[in-house]
Amino acid sequence: MKKILKYLGLPLLVAGLLSSCSDLDVPIETQLTPDVFPQNSTQYIQTAGPVYAAFRGDFAFSWWWSQSLTTDEAILPARGGNWFDNRGYACQHYHDWTPDNGVGPWGWAEGVIGTSNQAISILDKAMPAGSEKSTMISELKTMRAISYFMLMDCYGGVPLDTVYGDFTSKSRSTRIEVFNFIEKELKKAIPNLNPASGITVYGRPNRQTANALLAKMYLNAEVYTGTQRYNDCIAACDQVINSGLYAVEPRATYLQMFYPNNGPQMKEFIFAVPFDPVATTVGYNGQMYHARYDVPRSERAKFGLPFTPSAPRSTLPEFYANFNDPNDIRNKQWLTGLQFMNDGVTPVRVTTTKKGYDQFYTGADGGAAYTYQVELTPDIVLRQNPALFDCGNDEIAWNMGYRNIKFYPDATSTSRNQNNDVPFLRYSDVLLMKAEAILRGGNETLGHTAVSLVNMVRSNRTTSAAWGSVTLEQLYQERCRELAWEAWHRNDMIRFGKYEGSWGFKTNAETYRRIFPIPTYARVLNPNLTQNDGYPN
Repeated sequence: MKKILKYLGLPLLVAGLLSSCSDLDVPIETQLTPDVFPQNSTQYIQTAGPVYAAFRGDFAFSWWWSQSLTTDEAILPARGGNWFDNRGYACQHYHDWTPDNGVGPWGWAEGVIGTSNQAISILDKAMPAGSEKSTMISELKTMRAISYFMLMDCYGGVPLDTVYGDFTSKSRSTRIEVFNFIEKELKKAIPNLNPASGITVYGRPNRQTANALLAKMYLNAEVYTGTQRYNDCIAACDQVINSGLYAVEPRATYLQMFYPNNGPQMKEFIFAVPFDPVATTVGYNGQMYHARYDVPRSERAKFGLPFTPSAPRSTLPEFYANFNDPNDIRNKQWLTGLQFMNDGVTPVRVTTTKKGYDQFYTGADGGAAYTYQVELTPDIVLRQNPALFDCGNDEIAWNMGYRNIKFYPDATSTSRNQNNDVPFLRYSDVLLMKAEAILRGGNETLGHTAVSLVNMVRSNRTTSAAWGSVTLEQLYQERCRELAWEAWHRNDMIRFGKYEGSWGFKTNAETYRRIFPIPTYARVLNPNLTQNDGYPN
């Protein structure tokens, strides 16, 4: 079992103390000050820890939901009333959310920014000048920049607030201004960030984290600012490539990249979020529940889980259609069709009643026992109540939809939480970003072409023949295969002009929904916030 405490330094006491410092009613003399804490290297690390705890807090929830459920990658329908949650997931599928739905990472990302500002302020006063101080503060500013990137990507312009203790209401900066701020922060941080990778910096941003995030920004620059910056994207990708720190994980170990025992040994992880079921942090969630949401409840025994998964989440046929190469190892991240135990021979069987299998069964023997082999079907059918996004509450309904087990179920955990660390930035993504930037008009560098870069990834994923050429549509499909369930699909769909398409039950093509509305609760707290165009004020 991994221990994220050794990577990040997240003692409960310090996390709780720092959380209390954001209470405006606490007299200033009771707050942590440099003459009390922190005063040495261990305490400096402890002061920075709550930033990483805050980032981990809702990463697997508000970030994942909004980046995947709003696309054709994932759907979470109700099943017999379960998981309807006041249309919280239906609105993301139908693209009919409102400011009251609170879609997106607003509150979480704002919390990370506030915690970062606090830690930066304390360490700036407490730490003596030198490389240790420069590196630690640059790491925290990079975490803040990542959080601002998420806000910019999801909401457009947002308030820029970098001063701890300034509680005045801020107006929104424009999306271009936020983009420029993030770019400046990252470029300033890069010389001071650790140039190494591996266990010494795992879970914290290193130099190539900043370069990879810059590449993301430049690839999407036309979306964010109206100006293409593909050569800047290529240059940022080349910084990562030339570092020599990373490699594409071989086909034989691709799936293991996402197993519960993954971690700093993974060759592709540029920046990953460590998860550990035993690590709890005051004031934050910090849970990673992929098995709970993705594994069919009938397969608890197959995966040796200590709980019965609720399994509400699946993919859509439109997304699964990208997995059309029978020789591709990435197909194995999906549960489809007839289900067998791990020996590949013993059927997964469920015993219920005829009416328990099909709630619409009308025979007089509806209470009679019925045993069947579980078969996952590709289509989602709202057969109980379309208005309530409801498939039904029987075995047919619970087996609707192919399930993703990329973040392989963790049988070692005694709770629903998992040990699997989740990558935010990884090397294959960098190669595919560079390929896309070249296809969109950027210059070839380092002897790379778009197709050679894509083949670097594909040669480690499939035994099928290398491609002789590549189009943007083919590259989009490759990104679907490579980055499924890693919360980048909304970003990709918008850039490729596919976000207004139709999939599942969604037909809404309103372009203003490329960014989410400012949540109502945020505007109540800050009356200076204006609403995004298209949404009600």
